[in-house]
Amino acid sequence: MYPLLFRTVLSRMDPESAHHAAMRVIRVLGVPPFSWAARAVTKPAPELATTALGLRFDSPFGVAAGFDKDVKGAAGLYALGFGHVEVGTVTAIPQDGNPRPRLFRLIPDRAVVNRMGFNNRGAEAAADRLRALRKRSRRAVLGVNIGKSRVVDVADATADYVRSATLLAPLADYLVVNVSSPNTPGLRGLQAVETLRPLLDAVRDAAGATPLLVKIAPDLPDDEIAAIAQLAVDAGLAGIIATNTTISREGLSTDAATVVAAGEGGLSGAPLKARALEVLRLVRESVPADFCVISVGGIETAADVQERVDAGADLVQGYTAFLYRGPLWARQINRGLRARR
Repeated sequence: MYPLLFRTVLSRMDPESAHHAAMRVIRVLGVPPFSWAARAVTKPAPELATTALGLRFDSPFGVAAGFDKDVKGAAGLYALGFGHVEVGTVTAIPQDGNPRPRLFRLIPDRAVVNRMGFNNRGAEAAADRLRALRKRSRRAVLGVNIGKSRVVDVADATADYVRSATLLAPLADYLVVNVSSPNTPGLRGLQAVETLRPLLDAVRDAAGATPLLVKIAPDLPDDEIAAIAQLAVDAGLAGIIATNTTISREGLSTDAATVVAAGEGGLSGAPLKARALEVLRLVRESVPADFCVISVGGIETAADVQERVDAGADLVQGYTAFLYRGPLWARQINRGLRARR
């Protein structure tokens, strides 16, 4: 049913407009009694429960940051069967992001190019929604992904991250420092070890007891990935998320004119699968066994999730395939994982 809807309707819509339409439906699914009915159909089997970051997850499979930027769909995403929801990226200062159009489908590659630019209503608004969400007796594990406000100079980035962490860490089950989006000028430069260490130290102190992770790019050389992994361990972080979107356009099946028309931005989806798996293995080799590694990039099926778990991921996240697989995607993956147990 969904593939037909995608081919005939959704694929003809502006991608961002289609996302907002889907989010409206997801928000409705987060309201009782719709949430109760949906969760009854999608709830992961008990044997899929896993522990990471000192938390219990109903399933190792969750939603990556970027889908629910403003903490509006987390309840509905939980109702659809995801084991955790990472909201954001949230910035301390509200911002509109980059001009539209800024989201593009590469359908032959089952991929997306985005240059959203951290469009969100800011940390204070996110904190208000998180407070309300945490009052629910049943909810997903909530990660909060924070980034640099665009109007803040890179030299002042640490204070900007600390402001977000101070507001959001007490309301998050875990907190993520995003220094790897390609869509905020200067942001990826913060991944340099000499710059990253003081930033992580400051945010860790602001986060207090909330587990802190850092999200890295797939485009870093292998030696820099290993160095950041070691830095994260030395800095007392709880984990690493690997990986964010890529600026590479290598190996795409989509015609070149469509790729050029999409322009700059981060590429996500199936083409990222091989590199994301490589980075996962590299990070896992570089950190202790009890250090949490969350794998993201190119996830579509239960086999993909299981491959990442077998390669050392504690948790796995997806986003882009949601556009192509539809609302029962998490249920499909959870059922596939159960069949493999």
